[in-house]
Parts: sequence; C-alpha cells; structure tokens
Amino acid sequence: MTTRPDDHRRKWDKKEFERKALDRIQKVKKEEPQPETSRELLKVRDYKVDLDSKLGKSMVINKTTPSSQSGGYFCNVCDCVVKDSINFLDHINGKKHQRNLGMSMKVERSSLEQVKERFNKNKRRQDDKVKEYDLDQKIKEVQEMEEKAKELKREKKKRKKEDTDTSNDCAFDEDMMKMMGFGNFGGSRKNN
Repeated sequence: MTTRPDDHRRKWDKKEFERKALDRIQKVKKEEPQPETSRELLKVRDYKVDLDSKLGKSMVINKTTPSSQSGGYFCNVCDCVVKDSINFLDHINGKKHQRNLGMSMKVERSSLEQVKERFNKNKRRQDDKVKEYDLDQKIKEVQEMEEKAKELKREKKKRKKEDTDTSNDCAFDEDMMKMMGFGNFGGSRKNN
C-alpha cells in the first residue's frame, strides 16, 4: 500500500497482490495434496421400497419404544424417523441420504452408443407390442365367442322346451289320477 501525504485515499499495488496470491496458492498445493472425495455416481435403486408393510396396522408406542419401531418410517442409513410415505420417499431420494450412502447427486453421462442402444431396445419393445395385436387372431377369437354364445342360447332353448314338456306330463298325470279316482296324494293344496 502506497500513500502520498497530500492524498488521503489508499492506493493498492495490484501486481504485488497478484504475485502474493499466486505464491500462497502454490504453497498450499505443495504442502498438502487434498484427497478428492470420490463418491459413486447416482444409480438405480436395486431394492423395493417397503411402504405398505405397516399400512392399516396399529401399534402401541411409549417412551421406551426404540425410534426404529415408533410411528412413521425409519431410515436406518440416516437414523431418522419420517412421519409419512411422501416425505420418506423425498428423504431417500434426497441429497443427505444419498451422501450417507456414499453417492453423489451426479448421474453418469451416457455415450452415443448407449443412447442408440436404448432407442433400439424401446423400438423392439414397441414392435413386440404391435405383433401381439394380430387382427386375424382377434377375428377368430371373436367368432369363437359368438359361436359359444349361440350354443348357450340353443341349450337354453332346449332346457326351456324340456321344462314345458315335463309340465305337460304333470298335466297328463293329473288327468289320469282323476280318471282313476284319486284326488291327490296329499302333497299339494290345489283345489279343483
């Protein structure tokens, strides 16, 4: 810092301070190489999150109940309890939980080949879905269903016809009983 007696403001020598800053940076680099905290890149969860196991169940909680068994969802990685499922999902997808698992919030950058492979895989899946819907096969299935419906209708008609035939037999039996002199066998209360 240089000042003149007639000027009351400070004047800074920029070149000198730049040189001092560069010297300090080089000194820190030489003294202590700082290890980079290498965290794993973010990856897909390989387990199913259990949100339904405690659903609809009641529990007795008192002062001596451990936090892992108290009400809510317990995260054993972070050793905390979250009160509802939405907040639990936010927690396990959050930065603090991922950091405790040893992952950074960075995602692996896909290469051109990986993207092309994913497009081909999705295209094959769509083609399989289109092949599953075969028009000829659907027409055959519909025709078979119609034939079964017709057959059921025919069987219903046959049963109805047989029922009417048996009722005629009963009428014949009644006529025969009257001719023979029987009124009835005492089972029914018909008044003729």
